[in-house]
Amino acid sequence: MLVVPATPADVPAVAAVLGEAFEDDPVIVGFVGPRDGRRERATHLFGALLAAEGDAAVVDVVRGHDGALLGAAVWELPGTDGATLPALLGQTPGFLRALGLGGVGRALTGRSAFARRRPAEDHWYLGQIGVTAAARGAGVGSRLLEHRLRFIDAAGVGAYLESSTERNRGLYRRHGFEPQGVIDGVPHAEPVAMWRAPRTLAEVG
Repeated sequence: MLVVPATPADVPAVAAVLGEAFEDDPVIVGFVGPRDGRRERATHLFGALLAAEGDAAVVDVVRGHDGALLGAAVWELPGTDGATLPALLGQTPGFLRALGLGGVGRALTGRSAFARRRPAEDHWYLGQIGVTAAARGAGVGSRLLEHRLRFIDAAGVGAYLESSTERNRGLYRRHGFEPQGVIDGVPHAEPVAMWRAPRTLAEVG
């Protein structure tokens, strides 16, 4: 199962994979609302976020035999805070399409809550990881994590993420992430902060 970098042409497909994967995620439902059409709105949300992040993030993907994307992981690089405010403002039409006026306020509140819990030390931040429904259970998520964590371990830095479901937290624990408590202030959700301490390649074998 080969993990490769996403190309600019992949952005719509990456957004669609994440929209499908996060359709029922408590954080995303809290942002876009519980109405029908969540997958479409979540896809618009991720498309706007990906466009805003630009060079502040790397996107890893796994493709099927037909070339279609099976999974994607979006990592923000150490020393960055993700998308800049001007870049986010530049994607306002996409955010409004995804969130509506009410959802923009909820998303900004959640973003602030997440930012307050980010570790102070340099780290890679897993913003999103998602797998299509057809590929779930085939190890795509684990392969995406293993691929990037090898680079992270080689650099000797930590990794951080937030998880809003116990099922996903089990996957992250198996890859060395430890829960750090619930993040307060996220509308309609109780995501958990998870940290993976720096380690060397020798420590992980």
